[in-house]
Amino acid sequence: MRNEYIDLDHVPSRDDVIAEFYLEPNKTSFEKACNDLTGESSIGTWTEVSTMKARIWRDLRPTVFSINKKEKIARISYPLALFEPGNVPQLMSSIAGNVFGMKTLENLRLLDIRLPERYIKSFSGPKFGIPGIRQKLRVKRRPLLGTIVKPKLGLSESEHAKSAFESWVGGLDIVKDDENLTSMGFNRFEKRVVETLKMRDRAEEETGEGKFYMPNITAETSEMLRRMKFVKDHGCEYAMVDIVSIGWSGLQTVRNYNNEMNLILHAHRAGHAAFTKSNKHGISMLVIAKLARLIGVDQIHVGTANVGKMSGDETSEIEDEIESKFVTELRSGHSLEQFWYNVKPVFAVASGGLYPGSLPKLLKIMGNNVIIQAGGGVHGHPWGSEAGAKAMRQALEAYMKGVSLDEYSLKNEELAIAIKKWGVKR
Repeated sequence: MRNEYIDLDHVPSRDDVIAEFYLEPNKTSFEKACNDLTGESSIGTWTEVSTMKARIWRDLRPTVFSINKKEKIARISYPLALFEPGNVPQLMSSIAGNVFGMKTLENLRLLDIRLPERYIKSFSGPKFGIPGIRQKLRVKRRPLLGTIVKPKLGLSESEHAKSAFESWVGGLDIVKDDENLTSMGFNRFEKRVVETLKMRDRAEEETGEGKFYMPNITAETSEMLRRMKFVKDHGCEYAMVDIVSIGWSGLQTVRNYNNEMNLILHAHRAGHAAFTKSNKHGISMLVIAKLARLIGVDQIHVGTANVGKMSGDETSEIEDEIESKFVTELRSGHSLEQFWYNVKPVFAVASGGLYPGSLPKLLKIMGNNVIIQAGGGVHGHPWGSEAGAKAMRQALEAYMKGVSLDEYSLKNEELAIAIKKWGVKR
């Protein structure tokens, strides 16, 4: 069979969408696997068809323009006309759809995409992003500190609010719901929001600092919009969504409605590892993060650079991608260049197995533009949640002052107790 989609002399247009794939052929040549992948993700099918018009082949044919057999990587340029503006579901149905089930491919992983200016400008992007969040929280330079109420499930509305209050007065900026807490019989969404916001107001009065709550609105789409309005009407500045669970169309609907609601959108990535964890098959978290930025989340979980409990060595690359205006090829060696034009930078969220002793190592990797979320690392403190929050704040203060945690703990007993329990990540 002719490899009609392959032209290694081809130079992509600035208006092309470029996708980079890792692929392992199944009982066929690498070139044929690339060719089949390209056709299936665009205008092709398994046989020649009489309805293939010359203009379609001329104007819409994508091209494999780069092949690296040693690394098993191919790059494909797709004419922009193949994609509907402002429609991420259609984009992913094309370049990340049927192709994963093809018999000629043993493994396939979408590593990265490069999106052209005209496509990017068909989306709103983040409403606030890093500058807007820092302005609202009135924190100009340091990393932001947050927690997740624990246990994940089981607390009543008043117990949830009490835990949030203790975390805020201990020194944290943000409290969020866990990803699987929505509205259950033991903890109803509306009552939880009202009770927790009362405690937020009280914490602000006691501390003189801005305090913020992220209620999880994840649900069926129309219910999410109702919950957005509810939290807005009750004076909440945030809404949290599980972006993998609600899907791209649900996220776009939420973002579009947010033009009216003006909430900061927090993106949790629960479920992503089902297709991002394998290095050989699926979709990279880098792609997920780029599309979330494109649609318009303001902050997103990116991992902990293997400092915490979650795996993932892409953390730094993802953080660079969501925070920068122009991204060159990254340390991973496989990322495509991307210019973000009018799209605001997104706050990276580090969460999963973090505790006071892990902060210095994490921050040396991720820098100051990060939101640190510690659940067990706050509520697991032997003296309780307030002491756990104080220990996190003390660890951050030590890092910002350039003082070791061991030294700082000599005059800060909450930090000393936390170090005694969990140690310091070296």
